[in-house]
Amino acid sequence: MNKDQVKGRVKKAKGKVKKVTGKLVGSKGMEEQGKADETAGAVQAAFGDVKNKQKKGHQPQL
Repeated sequence: MNKDQVKGRVKKAKGKVKKVTGKLVGSKGMEEQGKADETAGAVQAAFGDVKNKQKKGHQPQL
């Protein structure tokens, strides 16, 4: 596991918490920000997954 995988998964989890908190308190802005953080975390984790596979010698399939 590389740092992009870890940071991405942490960011995704924080985004989920922020999204749920925003929904509970009725803050549309916080909810949207949480969704954005969750998506950004998923993208960063996926990037880390690709880096990890490439480092191990796997070629990406198109």
